Amino acid sequence: MRIYIILPEFPLLQDSKYYITLTLPLAMAILRLDTNPSKVLDNWWSQVCPEYFFRLIDLYKGAVVYLLNGRKTLLIPVLFTSYITAALRLLEKMHKVNVKVQHVDHDKFYIPEISSLVDIQEDYLMWFLNQAGLKVRPSIMQDSVTICSYPFVFDAQAKTKMLQTDAELQMQVAINGANLQNVFMLLSLEPMLAKNPYLVLHVRRTSLVADALRELSIHSDIDLKKPLKVIFDGEEAVDDGGVTKEFFLLLLKELLNPIYGMFTVYPDSNLLWFSDICFVEHNWFHLIGIMCGLAIYNFTVVDLHFPLVLYKKLLNVPATLEDLKELSPTEGRSLQELLDYPAEDVEETFCLNFAILRESYGLMEMKPLVPGGDKITVNRDNRKEFVDSYVNYVFNQSIQEWYEAFSTGFLKVCGGKILELFQPSELRAMVVGSSNYNWQELEESAVYKGEYTTAHPTVRMFWETFHEFPLEKKKRFLLFLTGSDRIPIYGMSSLHIIIQSISSGEDHLPVAHTCYNLLDLPKYSSKEILRKKLTQAIDHYEGFSLV
Repeated sequence: MRIYIILPEFPLLQDSKYYITLTLPLAMAILRLDTNPSKVLDNWWSQVCPEYFFRLIDLYKGAVVYLLNGRKTLLIPVLFTSYITAALRLLEKMHKVNVKVQHVDHDKFYIPEISSLVDIQEDYLMWFLNQAGLKVRPSIMQDSVTICSYPFVFDAQAKTKMLQTDAELQMQVAINGANLQNVFMLLSLEPMLAKNPYLVLHVRRTSLVADALRELSIHSDIDLKKPLKVIFDGEEAVDDGGVTKEFFLLLLKELLNPIYGMFTVYPDSNLLWFSDICFVEHNWFHLIGIMCGLAIYNFTVVDLHFPLVLYKKLLNVPATLEDLKELSPTEGRSLQELLDYPAEDVEETFCLNFAILRESYGLMEMKPLVPGGDKITVNRDNRKEFVDSYVNYVFNQSIQEWYEAFSTGFLKVCGGKILELFQPSELRAMVVGSSNYNWQELEESAVYKGEYTTAHPTVRMFWETFHEFPLEKKKRFLLFLTGSDRIPIYGMSSLHIIIQSISSGEDHLPVAHTCYNLLDLPKYSSKEILRKKLTQAIDHYEGFSLV
């Protein structure tokens, strides 16, 4: 058995020239092991040092990339399928071990090259049809393995592409269903019952929340899978994406307004969490859940300052003390100090019991963490239980009914197996964007209108000024221009910002049309004036600039 531990260290196995003759046959041999020897190897892998384990992962990730690169020239399809299946199944075996022992972070299994080497849409469709029990015979030149069967190798961008494919698939199913019903309605001479192939919401700016609740209440769950179109009452604008984005920005700004008391802002972290006590109806939380789901489904980044634990809950990952440290650093540090306290006199030093004081509309109220908690003193033996109960109270017990309304709305739009492929951090990036900034990419992907081109003096001054800004000022500019200081999961280039010339004089400030990522930039005569006016525009931005 030890040969299976020793051989991967043999240098020739790490040479791509020997992948076919040595590296992949070793994987096949491991996968042929009987149940008990296979368990022994899993047990040994769980005890090796993380560096060895990572080298083994890296070896077979390299083999997968090698095979994908050479699939057309290297091997006949049958051999390709057996070799790549062996490499992926071995990675899957190691992934299962890693889930238990956490040798390496989950992203160490990612193979970023897959996005460029595999047609993810076609692969997902094949996987989807197989899952549905519709066996599709691959052509003689097409391999029968679907990479989507091994989702742990997909990075966030590849998973997003899968989600997009799934969304488009479900949207198409919903549209086709509506079109089919329309044919039947026309044949039965009942055109009034015809279905719209889009999810169309008619809303008034003056009554956004009430109208959104009304409109969504009359639509079925299937309707939520359709592409979203928004019509503001009395406005002629065609919704090619900008109006929908404006709708999300305005509605979420209204729903998150502190006057409703639905969410509490934690000043330490500037993050939002569900309030312990709230007087609005459950359907408001349900609406926010649907909006978050629709934002993902319609590929719109929204500016929601929720902690990572919200996305963990949506994926059924338990909350921990680390989550409390993110939401409320002061509380988190205090509980960590309690756990780390070395002396025996925990009771005398901390004077705690299993009940905590929580503020509610300016009044302090004692909340028991467990039944009869106000009579149970925290001591050295039960302090871990106290911390766990505290975390459970904040993230589960105190907000259960509000969270359930929210999650029901979210999962109504975005539920299903595809969501389970995401890590919590990846799901958050899907909703609110990521912070992987590449400012050069932003410049290279910019589009110019009017008199402007990449060589225009004002444009060159603009980018010189922008690149000189500190990070926080650059993020403020993103917020000013797009309504969010984070970027879509696909990266900066997918923002497609537009800079256009305008005839107003240089005494005017630049103007952002947030819904279209469009900047009206006057022709300034000097870099100093441009810097001053751009800084003024950014610094005076206080909310969604919906020009």
